[in-house]
Amino acid sequence: MTVRKAWVIAGVAVGSALSFVMLLVVGVYVVAGNLVNGVGGGTKALAKGSVPAAYSAIVQKWGNLCSAINPALLAAQLYQESGFNPNAKSAAAAEGIAQFIPGTWATHGIDGNGDGVKNVWDPQDAIPSAASYDCKLASYVKDVPGNLTENMLASYNAGAYAVIKYGGVPPYSETRNYVKTITTLEESFAAPVTRVDPSKQAAGAIYYAQRKLGTPYLWGGNGTAADNGRFDCSGLTKAAYESVGVTLPRVANDQYNAGPHPKRDELLPGDLVFFSDDLTDSRAIRHVGIYVGGGYMIDAPRTGAVIRFDPIDTPDYFGATRVTEDGAKALPTTV
Repeated sequence: MTVRKAWVIAGVAVGSALSFVMLLVVGVYVVAGNLVNGVGGGTKALAKGSVPAAYSAIVQKWGNLCSAINPALLAAQLYQESGFNPNAKSAAAAEGIAQFIPGTWATHGIDGNGDGVKNVWDPQDAIPSAASYDCKLASYVKDVPGNLTENMLASYNAGAYAVIKYGGVPPYSETRNYVKTITTLEESFAAPVTRVDPSKQAAGAIYYAQRKLGTPYLWGGNGTAADNGRFDCSGLTKAAYESVGVTLPRVANDQYNAGPHPKRDELLPGDLVFFSDDLTDSRAIRHVGIYVGGGYMIDAPRTGAVIRFDPIDTPDYFGATRVTEDGAKALPTTV
């Protein structure tokens, strides 16, 4: 939603630009169609910058507390609960970065940093406590058939008794949705260990963005009639993916968690590319565009400019996301 300095490719007419992009998309997707390996396996190390630098080391450490969790899963829970906000407080009186309610904190909170105080508002205590609580729940259901991590997450939502009673994830829609949400979000915090599958909707999203080339920028613009069809950066990417049935959050830093993160040399057309002045924290992302290949994206750059092609290889390049339907659906509505 925020702006970023960029330059215009001089002399590129819209007509020739469309031809260039379509050839690029077709060529890349012929190759991409042969890619069969998605995210899976490995140690689930954190993706670059996916967790704010202040918490990255502690999430990496405590995410390996037991076999039922991993750093990316722990990060997904913290993001779902608070968006990494150590001062978060819910209407249900859940508190801190891990959103413990007072009764649960009294029983399961630990002094993670060894200063003699268990403080729910201190991430150095709350993050270890979240990991410890997960592992405690896993120990309760370790003999239940099925996937231990899924059973642990189900216990977090519905209680260990329900998991034991039903011999696995209980048949509650809320609980099953919670398990799917966290395990899907996990992929957006994990550094991929294999090449990421191409997005099914990418070509359609690019096609939408192409048709908006030359449209004036509007901060906060969503392309509606009230906006005279104008967009800001994240408004454009949201509308592009909405045109193919994928609903993204409104702002750029939340869109970063809509799927796994391909490396720079693995980008495919349709990937979202992100930019930030702080390359250690995805929550500081301030600009997004849609990659079209050849080192370029379509983006809505700033007030006074139009939707255009811009290079992505700039000092503020943060990383990329390959949007998935499940990834977008798993994102919390507010973080």
